[in-house]
Amino acid sequence: MFLANKITQFFLLLILSGIVNAEESSVLTLQSAISIAVQDNPNLAQLQARSEAMAAIPSQVGTLPDPVISFNALNLPVDSFDTRQENMTQLQVGVSQTIPFPGKLALREEAASFEAEAALQNVTEAHWWLQKNVKNTWWQIFYLDRTLQIVDNNQILLRQFIQVARTKYEVGQGLQQDVLLAQLELSKLMDQQLKLEGLRRNTAAQLNALLGRPSNLPITLPETLDLTLPKLIAEIDLYQQAENFRALLAAKRKVINAAQSRLDLAKKDYFPDFNVGAAYGGRDNMLSGVERADFLSMKLSMTVPIFMASKQAKAVDQRTSELMQQKYALQDEWNNVRTQISQGSSDYRRAKDQFILFKTGIIPQARQTVASMLAGYQVSKVDFLNLVRSQIILFNYEMQYWNAFAEANQSLAKLTAAVGKEEIYE
Repeated sequence: MFLANKITQFFLLLILSGIVNAEESSVLTLQSAISIAVQDNPNLAQLQARSEAMAAIPSQVGTLPDPVISFNALNLPVDSFDTRQENMTQLQVGVSQTIPFPGKLALREEAASFEAEAALQNVTEAHWWLQKNVKNTWWQIFYLDRTLQIVDNNQILLRQFIQVARTKYEVGQGLQQDVLLAQLELSKLMDQQLKLEGLRRNTAAQLNALLGRPSNLPITLPETLDLTLPKLIAEIDLYQQAENFRALLAAKRKVINAAQSRLDLAKKDYFPDFNVGAAYGGRDNMLSGVERADFLSMKLSMTVPIFMASKQAKAVDQRTSELMQQKYALQDEWNNVRTQISQGSSDYRRAKDQFILFKTGIIPQARQTVASMLAGYQVSKVDFLNLVRSQIILFNYEMQYWNAFAEANQSLAKLTAAVGKEEIYE
């Protein structure tokens, strides 16, 4: 019996442990959301597939064209098609190879390699912006959850206010309009709750899409988080890190290198390509019993760029303009990156200062005001309208508090994506 009880307790412990683990696994932390998105996001997967496809191109374009094997019948008489009738009739087998001018294949392979490296950098860039979108959406849900909790708490408080106002009205110490005013504010909160719940469902669907999951899959975030906001490094240092680590800028530089290689290749097209070949012709030795020697043929041909002004020269002009276009594009992207960093840094510092101000000053003072108003109303020293207004003001401040915290973290997500590096703190 004792052993049976121990076994039963053991299995009950396993079951309870499984329930707890299932509940914990259903909570979507920020890091787990990022991991799922990186693994399952279809847009990132297709960019990765494109990068792998482009990585297979350089060796193809850098390899000589396939040789050509030919089988020929030369000087075959059409009256009899007899290979022994004419002395020059021969059956021939040959091989030829096209050889581009020296340096052309290397330049083609070089240009394709740079483009493949740019595609790989684009995968890294997409990885960062996927993380940024996941973080933004995750923090938006976090803010909505906190706001819905505040709305729920305020509904409870307003119902208490209604009860107090109704009690005072019933004993002749209050006004009916106080009860109606509290009921109106409660209805407003219920309407706001409906809107927030709808927005929360929409935002959760967006996050599920980023994670590559069904849009109606429920999302539960952690109840508690570290509310510490780090201090950023100097903005000029953020610029320097972006110049060194931002994948988008690295991709643009690779594209410029590819454009330069294509320009060099266009200049090489002023020179001819070659074609070399050899053929062996066998003759039938049965004619008049005379043994006849076989023939060996060799050839060398080359292209002649006689349309240089309208073809090769125009190709050089085209590639030169394309190179300048990519250089201007890099400068434009660098300006955009600096703008993103400046805006993200400014938004973060503003949101962080607001968060600290609400946390240490505004909200504690507002709570004290509400408590004082409620105590004064209960002894008929404060009118009900001012009590309700003070509670609504506190409600708005609490929402702004969590909004500032979420915005600060969203700005951090934007900054890390703009810099291309997580370590941007002091």
